[in-house]
Amino acid sequence: MSTQLISVGVVVAKRRLKGPWASHAWLPVAVLPGLPGTEPWTRLSASEDEETFYAGSYEVELHPAETAHYGDNLAAARPSLWVALRETGPETYAVATVTADPYEGESLAEGIGEIVEAVPMPPEIQAEVGAFYRAFHVERVFHKRKRDRADPEALARQGAGARRRPEEP
Repeated sequence: MSTQLISVGVVVAKRRLKGPWASHAWLPVAVLPGLPGTEPWTRLSASEDEETFYAGSYEVELHPAETAHYGDNLAAARPSLWVALRETGPETYAVATVTADPYEGESLAEGIGEIVEAVPMPPEIQAEVGAFYRAFHVERVFHKRKRDRADPEALARQGAGARRRPEEP
């Protein structure tokens, strides 16, 4: 199998919350094509309500068996990459995964303990995923199976050696 790796940089935001239970929330907000020459957890911007950080790099892995999923993603109104952050300690996070497969992204969101967000897929990455899709996708024709019709006579027949009910008096 021929897999392809796409290097990306992940940008996360620390947003101020107004609720009584938490003062802020971390969430992925963007993916950058390629590997920026910035150290992980470098602050990119800051305002009163939000700080953004370059969280680090990750390699998105594309598999030929999942090309139909990538096609669904590219055909969507907003192609996305799903980014999962995992808490590694108090107020420290690491990029757990980045995927272009929307169904894998959906399954990541069902878990507990990771922060998962769909972020817009940059045009450069869309082009790479599209090229991979065109190179490896094989359309599979759906064949609906037909059920065999039951033969009521076959169910009623009793052949030699079949169990018989004891004779009633």
